[in-house]
This record gives sequence, C-alpha cells and structure tokens, in this order.
Amino acid sequence: MAGPPGRRYTRAVNGFDLPQRPALRAVALLLLAPLGCRAAPHRGAPPPTESASPSALPEGPATAAPVTPLSPIPAGTRTDEEKNTIAVFRQAAPSTVFVTQKRVVVDYLAGTAEEVAAGSGSGFVWDEAGHVVTNFHVVKDAESLSVTFQGQQTLPARVVGVEPRKDIAVIKVEAPAGLLTPVHLERHVVLEVGQKTFAIGNPFGLDHTLTTGIVSALGRQMQGIGGVTIRDMIQTDAAINPGNSGGPLLDSAGQLIGMNTLIYSKSGSSAGIGFAVPVSTIARVVPQIIKSGKAEQLGLGIQVDPLARLERRVGLRGVVVLAVPPDSPAAKAGLRGIAQTARGVALGDVIVGVDATKVEDFDDLYNALDTHRPGDKVSVKVRRGDETLTLPLDVLALP
Repeated sequence: MAGPPGRRYTRAVNGFDLPQRPALRAVALLLLAPLGCRAAPHRGAPPPTESASPSALPEGPATAAPVTPLSPIPAGTRTDEEKNTIAVFRQAAPSTVFVTQKRVVVDYLAGTAEEVAAGSGSGFVWDEAGHVVTNFHVVKDAESLSVTFQGQQTLPARVVGVEPRKDIAVIKVEAPAGLLTPVHLERHVVLEVGQKTFAIGNPFGLDHTLTTGIVSALGRQMQGIGGVTIRDMIQTDAAINPGNSGGPLLDSAGQLIGMNTLIYSKSGSSAGIGFAVPVSTIARVVPQIIKSGKAEQLGLGIQVDPLARLERRVGLRGVVVLAVPPDSPAAKAGLRGIAQTARGVALGDVIVGVDATKVEDFDDLYNALDTHRPGDKVSVKVRRGDETLTLPLDVLALP
C-alpha cells in the first residue's frame, strides 16, 4: 500500500501501515489501542487460554453473592421455655386468688358508715372444702375479708386460724366446687439454687400477674413475729411487689414450692430479692390450723421467757428455765428452774443446746423444737452452775 508523497509506511499491525517516523508511529499506535488489537498468533499454535489464577482476573469491585430470602417464621411459634411458662400459668392461675381486707370507716359528721378496702394480697386454694392459704399480715386486724377468683367472682371469707410466727393464715370461702381448684402440692420438694421459679399474684391490685425468676438462695431466715425468725426461707429474684404476699411460688412443673411473703427493698417495690415460706412448713402448719384453728405449739413443759428479759439483764447466752411444774416429764428428767433460797433467788438450769443444735436464745430453742413432733425424745444440754449436763426430755404439744 502506497502512502502520500514524502511519507514512508510500514505494515506492522494487522494490515495497518504504520509510519516509520517515531512521532507519527506513536500517534498511530495510540489511535489503534482502543480497538483492542492483538498480535496475531503464530500459525499452528494453540489458541491462548485464560488463566484461572486470581492474579489474572481483571481488577474491579467485588460482586455480592445473591441473597436468598428467608422463609417467614410461622405464626404462633414458641420456644420450649415459653411453652412451659404458659403451661404453668394456665395450671396455677385458677388456684390463685385475690384477698381483700375491708374495714368500716365511720364519718361522724355525716353520720354514715362505709366499708372500704383496707389492704389486699394474694392467696391460693388449698382444698375443695374452700380453704385458702395466705399470709398472716394480709388478714391481720381485718374486720371482713373477700376472695376474688380468676373469673372475677368475689365471695366473702372468714378466718379459720393463723400462725403469726410463720406468717401463715388460713381463711375459708363458701364457693361452688367448680370454682375451687386446689394448688398442685408436693410435700417433699427438692430445691436447688438456679432452678426456675414462677410467682403468681396480684401486685398493686393487678390480678393474676405472672413473674419468673430463679431460686437465688436457700436456707434464708427473716425476722418474724413474736421474737422468732422464719427459717429455711426461699430467696428468689422473681419480681414480688406489694399485693403478691400470700401468692404461690411454683417450680417448672407447676408444683407449689413456697408462699411469697416479703421482699427486701428500700423503695417498697421489687428489687429482685424476695422471700417465700417453704412448702415443707406450709404443709405441716396448714393442716394443724384447719383441724384446730391454730398451729401446734411445741415445748418441753417448762416456763421460759420468750422476750429474754432476765437473760439480757445478766448477760447470759441460752434460755433460762424459770419454772418446772412438779411431777411433769421435765421435772422427772431432773430439770431445775429458779429457786428461792435463804440468800435470795438462785438461778437453776440454762438451756444451751438441743440435740446437735446450739441454743443461744429463745429463737434457737423454738426452731430446734419446731422440727419435731409431740412425743419425740430430744437431748437437752443445760448449764447448771459450773457444770454442763445432758438430759433426755420429751417434746410436748402445748395447750
């Protein structure tokens, strides 16, 4: 191919003549570059193959993998834990009641008297005879009581009996059998710290409220009424608020494990530290109250001072035996009380132990005997002057 006069061309790239002058040749190459020209392969050579190595891939932005849409979660899907919680509530809610204390308020200026709610709490149905268990402090000083069931049916109730030292009360309502669903009770429940707890009650008047938590601790003791502590209490972090008192504390099988009694809080609301009377105490005391109207009081048939006034005055640790009735089992066992002598009053025996339990005050003595039944034999350790004696005594039911 001949070029214009005065210019020299050389066939160089795929049939195009390139000028021999360097400057013109460079311009021609730049013009041909966008065309994607490639040098012709040698004849007989296999066609070039593209390398699969990452270094041979063209540079550029990464391409995201296609997103596969997730299938929607079916409506009503629940975890096993949720299913268990729902089952426990459905089983126990009919057994849980709302206890309202009422008092008569007299307006002397208007000459009227009106019955108003003076306090409220929770409770649970004990049996089909209409007995309901709640806390003593829920019914204390009540002039009248009413019980509201899950279906919002309210019926009057009366107090059968109380045990202030355990904060337990039993009330009774005359209700149709279909309205009474006794709580599921196992008298001997083995508890462990960390297991699930469910509290049902009526906090702040909001009926049938469920809260959940765990057993935070076991064997707690809290100050009760009458100078004794309530021992072996269950500590839970399930929210317990005013109005929850007397309601059931349940395990994951819906079994009664305790009765919600009090909270530890500076504000009066739940702080995650609640306490419940254990079911072992409830199962022992409630039948006694139903039978006789009061809990069984145990003792040794001797006279002592629960307020420990003499012990505090003289700085003694133990329980001073004030008097021993003549011909009583304690007198026959050799126990001695305070005696009047020519020199004045002489101290007799001071109880310092029952079996393996150390006794430092009346609270210790009460709780040491509380685990027994009438007729049981116990070994009572007493300090008499400079001597320490062990005397076998019978546990008696006090009148």
